[in-house]
Amino acid sequence: MAWLVVSVSLIVIWLASFCKIFFRATSISGAAILDDGKFFSPTINYLASNACNLHMLCLSTGNADGMGSIRNNELHRACAVLKVPLQQLKILNHPNLQDGFGQLWSHDLLTEIIEEEVTKYDIHTIITFDNYGVSGHCNHRDVHRGVLKFLQTNSGRNVKAWELVSLNIFRKYCGPVDIWLSILSAKIHPSKVIIINEQPWKSFKAMAQHLSQWVWFRKLFVSFSSYTYANTLSRINP
Repeated sequence: MAWLVVSVSLIVIWLASFCKIFFRATSISGAAILDDGKFFSPTINYLASNACNLHMLCLSTGNADGMGSIRNNELHRACAVLKVPLQQLKILNHPNLQDGFGQLWSHDLLTEIIEEEVTKYDIHTIITFDNYGVSGHCNHRDVHRGVLKFLQTNSGRNVKAWELVSLNIFRKYCGPVDIWLSILSAKIHPSKVIIINEQPWKSFKAMAQHLSQWVWFRKLFVSFSSYTYANTLSRINP
């Protein structure tokens, strides 16, 4: 079954390469991807392969199960696979930003942290979750609202923000087939940007570095998740 998924994905990605929609008209001198990297691997691969000055900010160690230090190390290994310079990866362990359902994050605190990172690294573009946060996780949604508040309170800055579009349950798990659906959606909504992952096997290898979470259903997730093969981004307008 695995070989069939890989074969189909390679064919679809090759065909879809004729229809790519990227950031070609946008100048990106700095980019920050916030939080859960497993959903953003097409974007990370694209930015890294185009020599963008990529900074990755993870707002929690993922310590909901008491395994924060282990997952910290796993994320470093995953970023090495994705060619993100380790000195440009920052993982926070703030007492008020602990991972878990029911752990609400302060939007003011998130705005403060984001402003600090934007200033320190001269970030011009932020990529984060949309208001639903892909899975509906409250922390993902809080990050979106923190970015939105940053934009609203820093309207004079030359900072753009993009959000990863959450998909319905069918599209979320239709694997590489969603590349076509994403392209069709972008034709209808020209404001959206599609980033196709030309190296989905790299995403699989990166996720495999998270040994503490690399169980059978996550292997299936990486194989069939549309977020392994393409990202649809939409501009955040504060």
